[in-house]
Formats: sequence, C-alpha cells, structure tokens
Amino acid sequence: MAALPPQPVPHRKLPDTGRVYRFSMVSFFDRWGAGMAEDRKLLEPMATVVSVALRLIMGLLVAWFILAVVKGSWDGGSVCVADWNSNSSTTARSFVPEPGAHVDSIPRYCTDDASAGQAALARLGALTSIVTYIGGLFLLNRLLQGASRSGVHTARTTSGLRLLGWWLLGGSIIAQSVSALARTALLGTLSRSADLSLGRWLEAWNPPYLAVLTGLGLLAFSRIIRVSSKMREDLEGLV
Repeated sequence: MAALPPQPVPHRKLPDTGRVYRFSMVSFFDRWGAGMAEDRKLLEPMATVVSVALRLIMGLLVAWFILAVVKGSWDGGSVCVADWNSNSSTTARSFVPEPGAHVDSIPRYCTDDASAGQAALARLGALTSIVTYIGGLFLLNRLLQGASRSGVHTARTTSGLRLLGWWLLGGSIIAQSVSALARTALLGTLSRSADLSLGRWLEAWNPPYLAVLTGLGLLAFSRIIRVSSKMREDLEGLV
C-alpha cells in the first residue's frame, strides 16, 4: 500500500503581543506608575518645603507655649490697644509737619495691671490668626502629600483643594471678625468713650480680601481638577 503524502500543517497566527500588553493589567499599572513619577516631580520641591516649614513652625509654637507657661505670661501684664477710629490734632512737639501739612494723633490705651479677661482679649486676635495660618499650612501639606501618593488628577486632590479653599475663605473671615470683636471689647474696658457696639465692631473689622480671593480661586481650581480627573478616567477606560 502506497504511503500517503505528508499533509501540510496549518499555520497558526500568533497573537499580537503588543495589543495584548496594551490591554493588560500590566500595561495599566505601568502607565499608572509613570504618571505617579511625573506627579511627584511636578510637586517637588514645594511638597518638601511645606512639610519642613510646618514641622519647624509647630516646633517653635510648642517652645513658645512652654516658655510662656513657665514665665507666666498668660496672667495679666501690660496690654495696649489703639483706637484707630478716633484722632485729634493734638500731637507731641517732636512731630513737626511740613508747611501745609498737619499731624493727627491716634489714642492708644494701655494698662500695666491687666486683668485675666483683658489679657485674653489682647491675645485672642493673634491666636485666631495663628490658628488660621497653621491650619491652612497643615491642609496644604496634606494636599501635596496626598497628590504625591495618589496623583494630581484624582478625586482626593479635588477634595483637598476644596477643603483648603473653604478653610481660607471661611477661616480668614472668622479670624478677622473675632480679632475685631476682641479689640473692640478690650477698648471698651480701657476707654470710657468707647463702647462695645455693632458700629464699633464694623469700624474695627478689616476685610481679608487676599485670603478670600485665594480661597475662591482654589474652589474654582478644584472644579477644574475634578473635571480633568473624570476625563482622565474616561480616557484610561478607552485605552
């Protein structure tokens, strides 16, 4: 019986390895890792500077607080407050204006034996400002560290920007309001002509324009980042 001729082996088409890699989980994590490296480069050296500044300021505040407690600086002492809404033409002779100009005097009320309430009012305005600044620096450090770990165009970064914006917007207004109230109340305890009223408080209140504009800008920027993060997620899903 004659032998059958060998049959040709059908050619099997090999899979496109590039296409397989492109749609694989390995490719996704490679792209994600490359993006994270770029985000870290983008945030440096700002992230490091903010982190070091926060730790340094917190250390100085702790040292100042301990020194104040040891020296007893919280109880009484000398306090002063100026009444910027009152002035007169009575000035010391050492102030000599040019011809055609005049010098106004701003009354400044002081006491060398302040009560505990007066000392608290004198330090309340500075304390609220310090809390606002330290809180803003803490939130900024948290935002930068989170963006370094999870990426810039993420929901976490959007939330951090929004929180920082609201903190600057609301915190600066509250800090200025409390500071104006403390100055007005302290002035009312040192001057018979000054009273604690809404008009006096409004006159002592200084609107924090720069902090408010910065907060509004961060809130607007957080919306932009939120839209860009959604677009990035959609593109990654297509790729």
